[in-house]
Amino acid sequence: MESFSVQAFFSGFFNIVLDSAFLWLPVIFGYALVKFWIYYARLYFVSNIEWVLLDIKLPKEVTKSPRAMEMVLNSLYQMRDGNRWDKYWQGLVRAWYSLEIVSLEGKIHFYIYVQKGLRGLVEEQIYAQYPEVEIMEAEDYTRNISAYNEEGLKFYSTEFALKKDDAYPIRTYIDYELHKLENEEEQKTDPMSALLEFMGSLKGGEQLWFQVLIRATTNTEWKNAGAKIIDKLLKRDKEKETDFGSMTLSPGERMIVEAIERNVAKLGYDVCIRAAYLAKEDKYRGTIRGILGGVMEQYGSNNLNAFKLVNKTGYLDHFYQFPKTREGWKKERMFDAYVRRSAFYSPHKRKLYILNTEELATIYHFPGAVITTPTLARIEAKKGEPPAALPV
Repeated sequence: MESFSVQAFFSGFFNIVLDSAFLWLPVIFGYALVKFWIYYARLYFVSNIEWVLLDIKLPKEVTKSPRAMEMVLNSLYQMRDGNRWDKYWQGLVRAWYSLEIVSLEGKIHFYIYVQKGLRGLVEEQIYAQYPEVEIMEAEDYTRNISAYNEEGLKFYSTEFALKKDDAYPIRTYIDYELHKLENEEEQKTDPMSALLEFMGSLKGGEQLWFQVLIRATTNTEWKNAGAKIIDKLLKRDKEKETDFGSMTLSPGERMIVEAIERNVAKLGYDVCIRAAYLAKEDKYRGTIRGILGGVMEQYGSNNLNAFKLVNKTGYLDHFYQFPKTREGWKKERMFDAYVRRSAFYSPHKRKLYILNTEELATIYHFPGAVITTPTLARIEAKKGEPPAALPV
């Protein structure tokens, strides 16, 4: 009996694989070709989208709560992906928006970066909820800086991700009771005030860019995950009922159940949030990482969800070879991602998470008089249009 030869076995196996290459090689090549075409078609489609930056001029008094911005976001919800021809041949992608708050040397601006074809929709929905604002096209502020390492500037950038599952909500304007208009304005606390106060403190030679990229989600797993969490808590609660039928959920657990129920009941957006800080070398704040982390803590809750910093720039650990060079590449990519408003598709695709319209309206809304940052410019009165029947 011949002894078993490992070498002969593998030699025979590879001969069989090679002999059958006419069967599997076209399949692999075809699959790779399709994937490459989809990548190319989407990249071409995205690179040819025309965009416009809308500058939102706020009135002296904003009497609406963040619920008004939630209504705007509900109206902007666009799930259209097109048919298979549109998606796989033309490269059509779902529409996305960029909600931006920017401080240019202490002067604060509210922007919305939108595709030109959706400009009318965005303006209509904002005017419907905030008739006192003024909306005008603005030059893209990112174009004033050619590169992250422009002479005399230092650059820091980070993105923000959720610490827990998407089903767990962050603290929203409902939790801060900003929806209760009967409250005295001066008694309210707006979580966005931390960001705006810091932005207002910036001096000459400093800029802070804050960007919230949103796209209507087609993912339903976050809702399913929320239902599972609730079912698990309620099932455990039912199993521990006393003879008197009393429920054993703690107040904190009851709050979690109610918060998740409210969270998954609303429309969800795929989200990427990032910030970029640029400053002249002698003005650069070395504490910027801690400051941005503190700003986002306003939305966090120990029982629910909170933000963490990810994709941070800063010198890499000495473990890496050529850390400064690698860090330079990272800064270049982060700068380019911000300028392109890229997160959902190439060239800077990101791992996304889901926030509902209530959460997004908490992070981005037009603040009322509770925020008194001096450099938050407000218009005295909205310019009215002449009556339609005015004689010429």
